[in-house]
Amino acid sequence: MFIRERGHSIEDLHILHEISYGTFDETFKDQNSPENMKNYLEKAFNLKQLKKELSNISSQFFFVYYNDEVAGYLKVNTNEAQSEEMGDESLELERIYIKNKFQRHGLGKYLLDKAIEIAMKNNKKNIWLGVWEKNENAIAFYKKMGFVHTGAHSFYMGDEEQIDFIMMKTLN
Repeated sequence: MFIRERGHSIEDLHILHEISYGTFDETFKDQNSPENMKNYLEKAFNLKQLKKELSNISSQFFFVYYNDEVAGYLKVNTNEAQSEEMGDESLELERIYIKNKFQRHGLGKYLLDKAIEIAMKNNKKNIWLGVWEKNENAIAFYKKMGFVHTGAHSFYMGDEEQIDFIMMKTLN
């Protein structure tokens, strides 16, 4: 397994598009209506939106590979790129997306450790994330990794309001 920070190439944009769309769809399609999934995927992961995210200097992306295949990626945000006002002392772990066939291989922990490393290198005191209240596997994973539930915010899947738990870990 290895990790590569994304570049600014068109190839990276297309890899990001494919893996974002595919992992989100395979993870959440059974719990959401086809219409809401289609609307969300087209809004959140279209090429224009992803290009904008890639070009934001306060966001970083890292692809993780397993057996030379892109298995998933990490997105972290600082400063104004954070999706909630958490201040300059926090780093947001916005996405850890792993293809289903690569789950349970330690890749999520590998990417989480990378996010913590980035936060510590940048003297952040906290790392936080939002996770869907019904994503029990992810919640259990984050709790195991030392995150605590500190709040909640609304997340819209198409026209359906859902709740994301805010989870935070204080760094030493």
